[in-house]
Amino acid sequence: MTDLRIKPFDFQAAVARAGLRPDGMPAGGTDGAAGVQGGFKAAMSSALQNVSRAQMEASRLQREVTLGNPGVSIEETMVAMQKAQIGFQATVQVRNRLVQAYSEIMNMQV
Repeated sequence: MTDLRIKPFDFQAAVARAGLRPDGMPAGGTDGAAGVQGGFKAAMSSALQNVSRAQMEASRLQREVTLGNPGVSIEETMVAMQKAQIGFQATVQVRNRLVQAYSEIMNMQV
């Protein structure tokens, strides 16, 4: 059986992975919109890849449990399924917020 442990959240590491300084500004000294867009694009791409990986892993574990593999526990499979579901729901919410923001910008009077 796999030992599952919850790791404490490291805010500084999360900020560094997002490419930000502790004050919320982009790290690396990039100025202008090009640096911000590249960072956002890379962050979104990475997030989508992580969600996709979680879904594929959950599918693989489901298949292994269905085939009766004794090396895969039902608990591990359920946790992987929940991670994939939460990641997908978060992705849908981000997409909805982006569409809403785009619609609001397009409806602004110039």
